[in-house]
Amino acid sequence: MSMKIAIITGITGQDGAYLSKFLLEKKYKIVGFVRSNDDYSKLEYLKIKNEIIFEKCDLLNLSEIIKNIQKYNPREIYNFASQSSVSLSIKEPFQTLQFNIISVLNLLEAIRLIGKSIRFFQASSCEMFGKFQNIPTVENDFFKPLNPYAISKVTAHQIVSNYRKLYGIFSCCAILFNHESYLRGEDFFVKKIVKQAVEIKFGKRDFLKVGNLDIKRDLGYAPRYIEAMWLMLQQSKAEDFVISSGKSICLKDIVYYVFDKLGLKREKIIVDKDFFRKSDIPETLGDNSKAKKVLGWDYEMDFYKVLDFLISEEIDNQRLKYFKNKGIDEDFKSI
Repeated sequence: MSMKIAIITGITGQDGAYLSKFLLEKKYKIVGFVRSNDDYSKLEYLKIKNEIIFEKCDLLNLSEIIKNIQKYNPREIYNFASQSSVSLSIKEPFQTLQFNIISVLNLLEAIRLIGKSIRFFQASSCEMFGKFQNIPTVENDFFKPLNPYAISKVTAHQIVSNYRKLYGIFSCCAILFNHESYLRGEDFFVKKIVKQAVEIKFGKRDFLKVGNLDIKRDLGYAPRYIEAMWLMLQQSKAEDFVISSGKSICLKDIVYYVFDKLGLKREKIIVDKDFFRKSDIPETLGDNSKAKKVLGWDYEMDFYKVLDFLISEEIDNQRLKYFKNKGIDEDFKSI
């Protein structure tokens, strides 16, 4: 039996890194499409960079994509490449729309032209729903995007559906709700809270500035969400799935839990109106029952347990960085 080959775009991000680790454990050969200026630190952190083949590929260039897909002949393609910052999309709408839409169109068109046996996964976003009409939200609820990022994701989502129906390509989307890990970007809420709270604990900063803490979010653990993404491409039929925890939690409760866990005074939390967004969605909550039923995806993690993981990992890594900077070689975990 030949080795399965998977191409992953956006491989240097949180999801791309964790999926690479997951697939390597399943004996896949992994090819990462990258840009010349990509940061490989997340793959290095997981100690898997040397096990991956990297190919520079411009996703806005169809002929380049075709050439690279033909070179490796993958069974599966996972697309995480995206301008994923909502705030940046508001500042740079054209660039966000252009890349997030054309890149998906090019990947699917390449599959159509090369051969329809390749299976395609697209990372969609719960941002597509806008201010949720229904709580909890299911796969076929109405999209009402509120920012350029969400608009780009809706368009890409519909392109995937179109190529599935018109051309018979095995293409599917995971409508992903927020999922966190130590590898999450520092501009995302939970990562920011945990990192900066630990910095306060270690005396590196005095206060934590936050925006609207009264909103609620459906939050999960990224390494577990990766399992659902892989399962989607192992089915006999391509379908879209909501991938979520199925529970929402108030951001204020998250901040208070982290501060209490670290023994920090809540007076160090400063609510700053400059951090408020006009388009903030009051609550996100996804119905993951289809994923559980069809994929057999078992997700029951309590988010406070996830926060315990994140706090512990953040403390360990900040201690490690501190002792390395001091030139101390002793086991930092025992300090």
